[in-house]
Amino acid sequence: MSGSAGGGPAGTPRGGARRAAKPKRRLRPGLLGLALAALVALAAWGFLVWLAIGSGRSARGGDSAQWGVLAAASLGAVVSLFVCLWLVTVLLRKVGILEETRRREQSHRH
Repeated sequence: MSGSAGGGPAGTPRGGARRAAKPKRRLRPGLLGLALAALVALAAWGFLVWLAIGSGRSARGGDSAQWGVLAAASLGAVVSLFVCLWLVTVLLRKVGILEETRRREQSHRH
């Protein structure tokens, strides 16, 4: 029986299999900017959560002005976490870890 398991010529481990050379990894400034922006958004989220916890304690202790700070810090924390996750998703798509899939809704109308 001549040939290898892959169906190529005898004596070659993977006869006919061709792959392009992998591109060299290089630092891309755009991706570094996205990573830094995501890190800043994550740090902002942590600070706003810390601020919300502190103002919530003060508000329960009788300082009624802290309720507004609590509400603003909570809303800011939600927004900053959303921005962080969005930036990480964009970064992972640009690196190639996540595929960019945009599904078109197919109408089943006839």
